[in-house]
Amino acid sequence: MWYDVPVTPVRRRADATENRARIIEAARAELARDADIRLNAVAQRAGVGQGTLYRHFPTRADLLAEVYRADVDELVAAAPQLLARHDPLTALRAWFGRVAAYAEVKRGVFAALEVATWQDLSAHSLGPIGDAVTLLLDAGKAAGVIRPDVDARDVIILIGYLSRLDAAEFDARGRHLLEVVLDGLRYRD
Repeated sequence: MWYDVPVTPVRRRADATENRARIIEAARAELARDADIRLNAVAQRAGVGQGTLYRHFPTRADLLAEVYRADVDELVAAAPQLLARHDPLTALRAWFGRVAAYAEVKRGVFAALEVATWQDLSAHSLGPIGDAVTLLLDAGKAAGVIRPDVDARDVIILIGYLSRLDAAEFDARGRHLLEVVLDGLRYRD
């Protein structure tokens, strides 16, 4: 029957894939500069025409959501990579450094997106980010350097303040507060 026909995913041409990646990176850079990004500035920075930008991202919200999703995916992928190269406490510290960079983008994205879109994005990220935090915490617990009474939800709640810091405070307080959180997660006899 017609509904039994398997659907194959659409493959993008190599140049379209490169354009999309450049657009996302340009949007990320524009967000770091100003949460109120202009799409023509993104297209110009990416070296693409407005038509190309709109073909990939029909609305500003679509583009911002994709920047957010890409950052979440990179943040989640970093956890096992960091654990492969570092001891658990150093890996968690390095991951927190990435969280700080992620929070700067997240703050801009959430300021720019509407509430309904934000809720969808938040639901997308909490599961994978929680899994990444659990991986890091479990490694630290196994090594005896992370308190046994903390879990991923504790950490996510604690680092949630990052999205609430205004731009003027972020550089001065963001990384310092992550060090305070890290210090509180350490196991002590």
